[in-house]
Amino acid sequence: MSTQDILSPRQCRAARGLLGWSQDQLADAANVARATIANFETGKTQPVGNNLSAIRAAFEAAGVAFIPENGGGDGVRMAKPDRNRSAST
Repeated sequence: MSTQDILSPRQCRAARGLLGWSQDQLADAANVARATIANFETGKTQPVGNNLSAIRAAFEAAGVAFIPENGGGDGVRMAKPDRNRSAST
């Protein structure tokens, strides 16, 4: 899997928008530097693989689901709640 398959800069910006997170909030959640987020989102640099994975994991933990490119363009959305888990809690 390429790093582009993990997360694109456009998906990163969109996911932050869905959550209403600042770059600082994402950096804290992913335990990476804010400059890593800013440089990635502007296309200045590509984060190393473990940082990119940490960013994606932070989004997924907050409920973001990533939509693959699959011919229609990559995207993000909020994950559908697990009805079984919420019914049992």
